Amino acid sequence: MNDYDKVKRSIVGLINDPSYTPMKKNDLRYIFQVPKAERSEFQKVLEELETDGKIYISSKNKVLSPRSAGFIVGIFEGNKKGYGFVDEIIDEELLTDPDEGFDSNSDKSDDNKNIDNDNDIYSEYLKGNNYDYNEKIEPKTVYISKDNKKDAMDGDLVMVLITISADGDKKAEGVVTKVLKRGDKKIIGNFEMQENFGFVVPMNRRIESDIFVSKDDFNGAKDGSRVVCEIVKYPEPGKKPEGKIIEVIGQKGERYVEIDSIVRDHNLPDDFPQEVVDFLENIPDKVDPNDMKGRLDLRDEMIFTIDGDDSKDFDDAISISKNDDGTYVLGVHIADVTHYVREYTPLDKEALKRATSVYLVDKVIPMLPKKLSNGICSLNPDEDRLALSIIMNIDKGGNVNSYDIKKTVIRSKARMTYHKVSEILENNDEKLIDEYSDLVDDFKTAEELAKILRARREKRGAIEFDFDESKIILNSDGTVKGIEPYERRISNKIIEEFMLVTNETIAEHFYWLEVPFVYRVHEDPDPDKLLKLQNFLNIFEYRLKYNGEEIHPKAMQSVIEQAEGKPEKQIISSVMLRSMRQARYDTECLGHFGLAAKYYCHFTSPIRRYPDLQIHRIIKEWLDGKLDGKRRKHYDSIVFNAAQQSSVQERRAELAERDVDDYYKAVFMEDKVGEKFSGRVSSITSFGIYVELDNSVEGLIRLSSLDEHYDYIESTYSLKSQTTSKQIRIGERVDIEVLGVNVDMREIDFKLIGNY
Repeated sequence: MNDYDKVKRSIVGLINDPSYTPMKKNDLRYIFQVPKAERSEFQKVLEELETDGKIYISSKNKVLSPRSAGFIVGIFEGNKKGYGFVDEIIDEELLTDPDEGFDSNSDKSDDNKNIDNDNDIYSEYLKGNNYDYNEKIEPKTVYISKDNKKDAMDGDLVMVLITISADGDKKAEGVVTKVLKRGDKKIIGNFEMQENFGFVVPMNRRIESDIFVSKDDFNGAKDGSRVVCEIVKYPEPGKKPEGKIIEVIGQKGERYVEIDSIVRDHNLPDDFPQEVVDFLENIPDKVDPNDMKGRLDLRDEMIFTIDGDDSKDFDDAISISKNDDGTYVLGVHIADVTHYVREYTPLDKEALKRATSVYLVDKVIPMLPKKLSNGICSLNPDEDRLALSIIMNIDKGGNVNSYDIKKTVIRSKARMTYHKVSEILENNDEKLIDEYSDLVDDFKTAEELAKILRARREKRGAIEFDFDESKIILNSDGTVKGIEPYERRISNKIIEEFMLVTNETIAEHFYWLEVPFVYRVHEDPDPDKLLKLQNFLNIFEYRLKYNGEEIHPKAMQSVIEQAEGKPEKQIISSVMLRSMRQARYDTECLGHFGLAAKYYCHFTSPIRRYPDLQIHRIIKEWLDGKLDGKRRKHYDSIVFNAAQQSSVQERRAELAERDVDDYYKAVFMEDKVGEKFSGRVSSITSFGIYVELDNSVEGLIRLSSLDEHYDYIESTYSLKSQTTSKQIRIGERVDIEVLGVNVDMREIDFKLIGNY
C-alpha cells in the first residue's frame, strides 16, 4: 500500500461526496482495489480514520461521513458552569484534489470482479476529479449541556450527536458521544494545599473542575504556588480529574510569574526550539549582492517607514509622488521574508505553528526570531533590503488605474514615527520640519492621497465604529504607571489607508488569476442577528435598510453617522458590532463586509502574520512564471491549513493579549477600592451590568448588589425595574464605586451609585 496520507485523503473525500452511497468496509476495499496482502493495512487506515472522527462506522458496519450520520466533530469549549459549545472542524482534506491512494499497477484481487459498482462517481473520483466541497459544507456550532458533555474538558476533540437542530438564532444542541483526542494535558493553575492532598485551580476559566493532586505528587509545590499540572486521570461521573505537579512556575502574584502563566495557559510558544536556533546560522546579516540580481533596483528612490516609537520590526515602507495631472504614484514596499523563510524549513514550520506575533504589554512573542524580524527582514534605514513591491497609479478619485507588482531591492531613507509625522502635519513642528526637510513634501502628498482614499471608502459604505482605545503604561519596575488613550493621529490614518488599498489591489489581482490564495474575509452578518438589530434600532427610531435577505455595509454606516454626537451612539455601535461575524482567513474570496470590499487579503505584514508570508510565495512564483499546474496543485493542498491555523492562532493571541491587559488593569485598580468613577454601561447580562470606565477598565455590577429588583430584557439589551419605570441600558453613563478587585481571576466588582 502506498502513502497512508493519500489513502486517507481519498477515503475521506469519497465518503463526503454528495453522490456517495454508504457501503461496508469490504466494499470500500474493492473500490480501492486493495490486494489481499495489504488488507490488514487498509483495515488499520479505517480504524485510524474512525479514531480521528473522520469517518463513522454504523452498527451495520457501513462507512459514512460523521455528518451524514448526524454527528459533527469539533473542539469542545467549556465553561465554569459546566456547559459548553462545540465548533465543527471542516477537514481540509475535503477541499483538495485527492490523489489516488493506490498504485494503478498493483495486483488486483480476484474478488474485485464480484463488486456491484455501477456508480461512475467512484471510478471518476479515483482519477482525481476536483470537487468543490467547500461550498457544500457550512460549519456548525452546537450547544452541549452539563449533563451531555460526557467527560469532555475544554480543548478536547469530540464527536457530537446532534439532538436538536438549529432554529433561527438558537443554536443546535447535542450530546458528546466520544472524546476523540484530549486537549493539552498540562494545566496552568494555582495550587491549594491541604494536609494530605491538594487541588490545582485552573487559570483557564473554561475548565469547570479543580484537579485533585495526591501528596506524593506535590513535587515541591507549596500553598499559593503557580504550577504546571499534568492530568493523569480524566474526570468520571462524580469525580474530579487527577493530576501531578510537573513544574512550579513561581509564587502567584509576582509579575513575571503572572505573565508567563498567561502565555503558557494559551499554549503560546515563547522560546524558539533548538532546530530553529541552529538553522539561523544559515541566515546572513546582510543582503547578498547575488540575491539582488533580477530585481527592480529602487535603492535611489525616496522610500521611508512610519511606525510606532517602540517598533523594532519594519515590514512595510512607502514612497509617494504626484504627477502633473493631479494623479498619484504610491509605492508600498513589503519585506521579502520568504527569501529567507523557505518552505518546509524549521523556520517555516515554526512560523506556521505560531502563525502570528503576539503583542503583550511588556513583551512581544514574535512569529520569527529577532535575527529576521529585527534584522535582515526588517526595512531598517540605510540598509539594503529585499522587498516585494506594488507601485500603484491612483487617480484623483482614489481609484487604482494601473499597478505593477515587482520583486525589488530597496534602501529606506528614514525611520519615521507616527508621532513625528503627525507633529509635522498637524502642528507644523519647525524643528522636525527642518530635520526632515527632504521628506516634508512627501508627507503632505501622502496626507492628500490618504484623505482621498478614505473618502472613497466612506462613500462605498465602509463601517467606522471609532471606539476609544487605550494603552497601559508601565514604570521601569513593571508596576502600572497609568492607562492612557491611544492616539490615532493623521500619520496612523495615512499608513492605514495605504495598507488597505494595497491589500485590496493584491487580492483582486490574484482572485482574477484564479490561483490558490489566502484571503482575509468578513462575511455578511447573520440574518437573525440583523433582525434583532433592526428591532433594537426601532427603539431609537433609526431605520436600518434591511429586507431580510441582503444588507449593504452602507446601511449600517448610515445609522452610525445619524447617531454621531448623540447619547445613544455608543450603545448603537456596541449592539451593531455584536451583530457582525468575526473576520478570519479563508481560501475563498468571500469579501470583507466591514470594509465594504469585494476583495481583501493580508499582504503587508509577513514578519508578523503567516497568511502574508504564505501568499508572498505564491505571488513570487507567479512573477517568476513558475506557477504551473503542479505548483498550483501543491498550493491548493496547503493554503486551507495555513488559513485555518492562522485564524485559530489569531484568536488565541487576541485572548492572551486581553488577559494580560486585564491582569494589569486589575493590578492598577487594586489600591482604588472605595474610590468613585464615572463610566459607560458596556454590556448587560442576566446576572449583571458591565461598566467601562473612561480609562478603559471594565468591571461588573452584580444584580444582587442593586437596591431594586430588575428583569433582563434581552431584545433591548436592558434591565427594567420590577417596581418602578426605571431602566438601565447599554451606553448609559453611570457613577460607580470600586467594590473589590480579584487579581488572580482578573475581575473587578463595582457598586452602582447612580445613572444619568
